[in-house]
Amino acid sequence: MASEDAKTVYDFSFPSIIGGELHLADYQGKVILLVNTASMCGFTPQYTGLQKLWDDYRDDGLVVIGVPSADFGGQEYAEDAAIQEFCEVNFDVDFPMASKTTVSGADAHPFYKWAIDVLGADKAPNWNFHKYLIGRNGQLVDSFDTRVKPGDDVIVDAIKAQLSGH
Repeated sequence: MASEDAKTVYDFSFPSIIGGELHLADYQGKVILLVNTASMCGFTPQYTGLQKLWDDYRDDGLVVIGVPSADFGGQEYAEDAAIQEFCEVNFDVDFPMASKTTVSGADAHPFYKWAIDVLGADKAPNWNFHKYLIGRNGQLVDSFDTRVKPGDDVIVDAIKAQLSGH
């Protein structure tokens, strides 16, 4: 579906890093933190915080989704298998991961084009580990830039508010 026709995040899917499709519609009713990631970035240690959020809040309805990208500095492996192995071995990542995806520019995945349409160009990823928070209704709630760490109060409080329905 074209990004201009999308109404919610559930209109999108990503190729999954393990094969098949990662349909965001499968997470209806959940709070989603969708993050563009990179394995060889100075911000890569944020995987630890993302995994902690997943561990701490998945039973309450949070889904963390990683979207590996080489858009910023070419800081991602070429092959999905290498990305997956890196994340599992170094950070024990077991939250859902998309296949390597373009997240910026004219060739950006339709989700990212839609997110810019909804939140504005100033909320577009401009580096690795940009985070989008999606409410239980499939609507974009907020965006957090690279420098905001997964464990920072602003993200944790926003997730808790969405999980509690406020």
